[in-house]
Amino acid sequence: MTNCTSLIGDISVEFYFMFIVLAMIVVFVLSILGKFISLWFQAFVSGTPISILNIIGMSLRKIPPRLIVNARINAFKAGLKDISVSDLETHYLAGGHVTELVTALIAADKANIALDWRRATAIDLAGRDLKDAVQTSVNPKVIDCPDHGGYITGVAKDGIQINVRARVTVRTNIAQLVGGATEETIIARVGEGIVSAIGGSETHLHVLESPQRISKLVLEKGLDSSTAFLILSIDIVEMNLGENIGAKLRADKAESDKRIAQAEAEKRRAMAVAMEQENLAKVQDMRAKLIEAQSLVPQAMAEAFRSGKLGIMDYWRIQNMQADTEMRNSIARPEDDLGSAKGEKK
Repeated sequence: MTNCTSLIGDISVEFYFMFIVLAMIVVFVLSILGKFISLWFQAFVSGTPISILNIIGMSLRKIPPRLIVNARINAFKAGLKDISVSDLETHYLAGGHVTELVTALIAADKANIALDWRRATAIDLAGRDLKDAVQTSVNPKVIDCPDHGGYITGVAKDGIQINVRARVTVRTNIAQLVGGATEETIIARVGEGIVSAIGGSETHLHVLESPQRISKLVLEKGLDSSTAFLILSIDIVEMNLGENIGAKLRADKAESDKRIAQAEAEKRRAMAVAMEQENLAKVQDMRAKLIEAQSLVPQAMAEAFRSGKLGIMDYWRIQNMQADTEMRNSIARPEDDLGSAKGEKK
């Protein structure tokens, strides 16, 4: 009897011990699974049932379960029931911004903007701010042109410089957000169009009297093609006159022509001086040849005396003819020439 009682007591102790251990295990497991159960219950009461095993699997895959569950609940409640938990997990693992993406999709859906899940994820993974893009599509944005606070400068056909500052109202083009040009391209194209419109005006007065003409010409060029924006309007907010570029260019051209003419005149003068020096050299050369020829006359006369071809009377006749010739030349020479000749003799 005593043995039976002790055996029952041992069984009871072992049972209580096993019960306590089992209870501790259950409490431990429940403490670990508590956050998963709370998320499962949150999804359940929100009408968006998500399997608890799926929630546990998110944690094992290094995906924050609360982020995915909250995003799924928000999308489901907003009517975006086609977005599955698997889609959200895949986008998170690809490096996307799940919360911002779902918020942007909800805003696009409420604003009746065509934006599907595939395109939205592509835009987000491309590094574009999808939420800001949707907001800009609903509420157009104003871009200053130029954006650094200066002026766009154009020159009319009459040479007057015109400084312009404009504002461009744009709306996001969701269809071209991936691969489309950014705000910098819009600013550059609008600036180019304004310069072209001013340059096509006959006078600066035409530009000043109708600034809207510039806006119209620029809008007709389709500057928003292949960009991430649609240009709604281009407004000229400031316009003032600059320098008279035409007059400055004409003055510069006149100065340039003057320098060219002076250079040509200097060239002709130098050529004339060179030619004059060349002629003087020729004269000196001819004089040298004349003196050389004259030096040969006495030799020829001496040779004629030796050969008997010239007599003494012939020689005196030649001397008389030379004297007579010099006398005639002195009579015919002007007084200035005589004075200068006497000075040369002195």
